[in-house]
Amino acid sequence: MLPVSKPVRRAGWMVRQLLVPVETRRPMQFVDLTDAIDATVWEHGLADGTVVVQTRHTTTGLLVNEHEPLLLDDLTTMFERLVPGDQPFAHDDFTRRVPDLGPAERRNGAAHARAALLRSSETLGVSGRRLALGRWQRLLFVEFDGPQPRQVALTLVGRRTRRQPPRRG
Repeated sequence: MLPVSKPVRRAGWMVRQLLVPVETRRPMQFVDLTDAIDATVWEHGLADGTVVVQTRHTTTGLLVNEHEPLLLDDLTTMFERLVPGDQPFAHDDFTRRVPDLGPAERRNGAAHARAALLRSSETLGVSGRRLALGRWQRLLFVEFDGPQPRQVALTLVGRRTRRQPPRRG
């Protein structure tokens, strides 16, 4: 695990890098990170700027969209239709992939292909110590090879607050 960096503060500006754990429980899962990221922005006093969120895994992705159950069902169906899990993947042929196999290697070619359809990072605006998202927008971490413990890296950049007002509910 990478060490958490110390904040860089120059004339009211800050840069802060953090790791946030994500625990998935299903093979394909949408995890809403919005509230956790918003709370982190608030706690670290980022008044205005950006937060870059990056998944640290090649079988996951990030998506800004609604967190609505029927839409998530539709997206699951779409990923399964575009990249069927029951088709053969060269990545899963361990007789040919011998040099780079780890001790806990998984047959996850479909997960890699599905993740390639998404982005590995998203940059979100911050205004007034809150994520500057639209009414229905949420930041979703998309797991394609779970369940597993995961991490996202955050980089907070911008103007910091001078005082710490109480947290809004």
